[in-house]
Amino acid sequence: MNAIIDYFKELFKGIKTLLTGMKVTGYYFVHPKEIITQQYPENRKKLKMFDRFKGEVTMPHDENNQHKCTACSICEINCPNGSIEVISKQVEKADGKMKKELDTYIYKLSMCTFCGLCIKVCPQDAIVFSQGFEHAVFNKEKLIKTLNQPGSSLKEKVKE
Repeated sequence: MNAIIDYFKELFKGIKTLLTGMKVTGYYFVHPKEIITQQYPENRKKLKMFDRFKGEVTMPHDENNQHKCTACSICEINCPNGSIEVISKQVEKADGKMKKELDTYIYKLSMCTFCGLCIKVCPQDAIVFSQGFEHAVFNKEKLIKTLNQPGSSLKEKVKE
């Protein structure tokens, strides 16, 4: 007898949750507020992703081709799957001291899980998420990107 009672309890519970879901859907059908769904790819030119969107990692450069990366490799250490590789070189400064400088910043987009740990731990805010999301390619070698631009240098006012 308990099995029959439990069966009907579960049946009514299922019907109640179904009606709850239908109530929410019906409300938005009758009272449309702000439309969230965007007609992609027709609106590709005016498409704006949300501010919290996690696209690919980029390294912003200013108009003088300067970046904030000090090659500290904290982002590389914190990346859970090795999608970041920071290659640095030792450069002798005018005062005779050796200083570590960024040579190449390699970002493997195909391995990235977009967890954001690299962005959070960067002490200089040298890397950020971009709004780009279209990454369909036929050759996965195109998903390996060098983030620092050729001839770029460290900004003067970045503390090391």
